[in-house]
Amino acid sequence: MSDDIQDALDKIFAIDSALYQERGFQRRIGYGERPALLNIDLANAWTRPGNVFYCDNMDVIIPSTQALLKAARGAGIPIVYTTTAYDVTSGNPSDMGLWHKKIPVELLQAGTETCAIDDRIAPLDDELVIVKKRASGFHGTYLAGFLRAHDVDTVIITGVTMAGCVRHTTEDAIAEGFRPIVVREAVGDRVPAVTEWNLFDIDAKFGDVEPLENVLHYLENLDNSG
Repeated sequence: MSDDIQDALDKIFAIDSALYQERGFQRRIGYGERPALLNIDLANAWTRPGNVFYCDNMDVIIPSTQALLKAARGAGIPIVYTTTAYDVTSGNPSDMGLWHKKIPVELLQAGTETCAIDDRIAPLDDELVIVKKRASGFHGTYLAGFLRAHDVDTVIITGVTMAGCVRHTTEDAIAEGFRPIVVREAVGDRVPAVTEWNLFDIDAKFGDVEPLENVLHYLENLDNSG
C-alpha cells in the first residue's frame, strides 16, 4: 500500500475514531491474567506465493508470529493453530457447505501440504492444531472448551484473513467470554486497505488491536506463578 493511501486512511480513521469515542466506543478490554496464543490459518495456502489464497505482507506477519511464538513458549502458555481444510471436495454431500459457491475452498483438501501450517512457524508436538470448516476458529470446533479447560481469559490473535477468519474468530472470542488482543503486525489480508479497515473496526467494537511491542512486553512479564 502506498504512503499516500496510508496517509489518507490515517486521516479518515482519525476522524472516525473521534466520532466513535464521542459515542462511547473504542473502550479498552485490556489484557487478562491467563492468555493463549491463537494463530489463525497461517498455513501454506495463505502464506506461500502462488496459492490463490495467498495474503499480502507475509514478510512482516511471519517474523512477528515467530517473535510471539518464542515469547509464548517462554511463558509456557497454551498455543493453538487453525487451518481450514475439507475431507470431501468433490461430489455430494460435501463438508464444504455452501462456501465453495463463493470462494474456491475445494482447493483446500485435508491432508495436503497446502493446508499444512507454514514450517517457518511450525507447531511443536504439544501444540494444538485445529482443522476448521468455517471462518471462525470457534465455529463447530472444541476451541472454546480447550481454552476454558486451561483457564484462559485472553486470546492473542495472529493470522489471516483480517476480513474473514481473523475477524470472525475475534467476534466469537469476545462472545465466548475471552479478551481478544489482535496483534497489528501479525495479521493481514489479500488487500491492504481491507486489513486497515478491519483493524479499525475491530478495535472500535470487538477487541483491542495492539502493537507487537506491547504484546511481547506483556508476555515477557507474565506472572505464571498461579
